[in-house]
Amino acid sequence: MFDKRAWIRLPRNVVVGHGVLSETAAAVGELHLGGTPLVVTSPTPKELAAESVAEQFDGAPVVTVDEASFSEVERVMDEVEDSEASFLVGVGGGKVIDIAKMASDELDMGFVSVPTAASHDGIVSGRGSVPEGDTRHSVAAEPPLVVVADTGIIADAPWRLTTAGCADIISNYTAVKDWELAHRLKNVEYSEYAGALSRMTAEMLVDNADSIRPGLEESAWLVVKALVSSGVAMSIAGSSRPASGAEHLISHQLDRIAPGTALHGHQVGVASVVTEYLHSGDMGRWQNVHDALAAIGAPTNAEELGHSAEDFVEAMTTAHEIRDRYTILGNGVSEEAAIEAATVTGVI
Repeated sequence: MFDKRAWIRLPRNVVVGHGVLSETAAAVGELHLGGTPLVVTSPTPKELAAESVAEQFDGAPVVTVDEASFSEVERVMDEVEDSEASFLVGVGGGKVIDIAKMASDELDMGFVSVPTAASHDGIVSGRGSVPEGDTRHSVAAEPPLVVVADTGIIADAPWRLTTAGCADIISNYTAVKDWELAHRLKNVEYSEYAGALSRMTAEMLVDNADSIRPGLEESAWLVVKALVSSGVAMSIAGSSRPASGAEHLISHQLDRIAPGTALHGHQVGVASVVTEYLHSGDMGRWQNVHDALAAIGAPTNAEELGHSAEDFVEAMTTAHEIRDRYTILGNGVSEEAAIEAATVTGVI
């Protein structure tokens, strides 16, 4: 008896382009969200965009967060209660978006994503990630109802944030391969549509890596489109599988071993070089990933990340312990195999 079903939660409105920040209230208005929002932001985005967004909602209250933590999620929830806000608008980078997204999920209310940097695909996805001690927790959350990405603002963001977003998308190559492997060996449910969409976003960035340059709004446009597509792929799959495989496990383990050393997107990008090698052993394949990262100015090895060779090898050999998600790492990679893969690819 056929009993398969899916419940796909996608953003209702996605507004991308030059100067679209001023259309935030209009994009929200089409959804008939009643009441006043609470705008969640951080110091720099507050002046850059959040105050403008608040004005569009007749001077909506603004709360500024200082760090990515569960305590800040709770503080935002308290601010919602005090202000009697009816939905949340996150204006800022990945930290702000994740905090607002997780708070809205806990409160069962609408969430609007207004990214000021294209640092990772969390601007659209139904996942939130915050550190706690030496561990980073990734939890399910509702995807935003509306995404407003002003490419003029994003193009002016620090370039390293944009390259981190690019690297995060490029890592989809190996994430999809891990998903396919888990499907074949562990009968994990696989979506051809979500897998193809995720792979396409990675190919789009790799094929256009030479044209992605600092300060170019066209580059911001390309990166945001890829991030949106990646987030949609995760919504279709109902999990982070299309964009998170062994390379993300390695990155999470690096966060435990040496927290705060490098950006998430940069870590998964470098990790995807070695996981591509583990998948295929084909120099042409892992070299393509390496060259795409190099072309956009993203790190390509542990030293450029700021990690020692020893820490990177330790992350490779222990990353499989983080969560019950089958990847090319299997039940663990030996230290010798990890050193070989990282050495051959130039990662260490």
